[in-house]
Amino acid sequence: MTSPVLVLFHRIADPPSAVARRYVVDYALEDRVLFRNVAFAEAETAWRELGGQLTPALWDGVHLHQGAEAVVARLQAVVNLGRDA
Repeated sequence: MTSPVLVLFHRIADPPSAVARRYVVDYALEDRVLFRNVAFAEAETAWRELGGQLTPALWDGVHLHQGAEAVVARLQAVVNLGRDA
């Protein structure tokens, strides 16, 4: 099992977050993506420290990709190219 290198900041009741979570599951990326619900203070603090303003947001270790379209595009690079960074 590969340790997660991507962090998905999301909100459970947020439809765009559901799109991102569904993409992770549909493409079997659960072993590479750590889910962090920003409803919890620790996750929200981490997200805000990275510049978070919009959910979902995906941290790839360098950039915070915000919004469902940006998150899915970044995840597609992982699926299509095997690129984590």
